[in-house]
Amino acid sequence: MSPALLLDLSLATAAVGLALALRPWRAVAASGPPWPWLAWAAVMPLLWSADRHADVPLAQPLSGACLLVLMAGWPLAVLGLLPVAGVTLLMAGLPLAEGLHRGVWLGLVPATGALLLGAGIRRVLPHQLFVYILGRGFFATAVAGTLTGVASVLLHGTPPSLQPEDLMLARFLAAWGDAFITGMLVAIFVAFRPQWLATYADRIWLQAPPPDRGVR
Repeated sequence: MSPALLLDLSLATAAVGLALALRPWRAVAASGPPWPWLAWAAVMPLLWSADRHADVPLAQPLSGACLLVLMAGWPLAVLGLLPVAGVTLLMAGLPLAEGLHRGVWLGLVPATGALLLGAGIRRVLPHQLFVYILGRGFFATAVAGTLTGVASVLLHGTPPSLQPEDLMLARFLAAWGDAFITGMLVAIFVAFRPQWLATYADRIWLQAPPPDRGVR
């Protein structure tokens, strides 16, 4: 087993094991998860296999995992990434190792990075609505996607037909495209369907600003 495959398998095993240990299904209503969670998970295999369908190696697939984390929470999102990776593998005709690689570097790693960045945003920045939308929806997605793309290139290298700097630029642009979609949908959900976001609550993100205590 190659070191790259061993790394991917170790990351996937650790993430899925932790998600199962948290038993996130206990928080899901008896009627099942909201349909938008399932709808977004159903769209993600198309995003993950876009480069295969376009037949352009430099065209990088989008992740979508950060939005799934905001909608379902990290543990459920991790479990939901398993069928996403499986469907992607079948749709794109990928080898098993490549399917695992996409599940880790398009799914688990950016999802976990967005979770950690979101926790930092919640701890450090004011609990205001625009902080959730721009911070967690847009910037956390962009940064998590960019760092994941860089880490993947450094750890796994590049295909023979591509240059590392070209691939990093492509993944940077893909990360910001993913962030634009995530931020836009998060803003819409907050305004009209906040119950579709498991990580959002009015009592946390709609706090009134502190009173002005300046000298009068």
